[in-house]
Amino acid sequence: MRLILFALFAVGLIWGKATGNFIDHPAPDFELLNQDGVPVRLSDYRGQWVVVYFYPKDDTPGCTKEACGFRNDFNKFAEQDIIVLGISYDSPHSHKAFIKKYDLPFTLLADTAKSVAALYDSKGIFFANRKTFLIDPTGVIRYVYEKVDVTTHAEAILQKIAELAAER
Repeated sequence: MRLILFALFAVGLIWGKATGNFIDHPAPDFELLNQDGVPVRLSDYRGQWVVVYFYPKDDTPGCTKEACGFRNDFNKFAEQDIIVLGISYDSPHSHKAFIKKYDLPFTLLADTAKSVAALYDSKGIFFANRKTFLIDPTGVIRYVYEKVDVTTHAEAILQKIAELAAER
């Protein structure tokens, strides 16, 4: 049993180190169903900044704080034409209930096959790993948050995008 736990821990460390390889590379395109069962493709948002955030589970304490942070700052994202896409393994039905319960004004995507989480090195065994990718208007990943403070994450993203946009 200890050997299995050690192996899982080691794999987690390796996966965590790989995320840095995404920066300054094209974001892998994907298509997933949103909360209404409508297909959403990342490439549809070319020309805009896109926040792709992976989170473990709808309607859990940390995930709710993170989502409500995006909700509370959503007007600031909208004013800057920044798209927010949340991704978890939950179904479109679960996402719809989560959105309704907390009045979330952004899109949640259902990665039920865990394939997009795998593309983005965010695949966990039971839940997606909490990570956020900032994708610039040309479709390039400019920043990756591997550690997230769910209470201040949305505000930190707005500041980081402003910094990155100023560099261009």
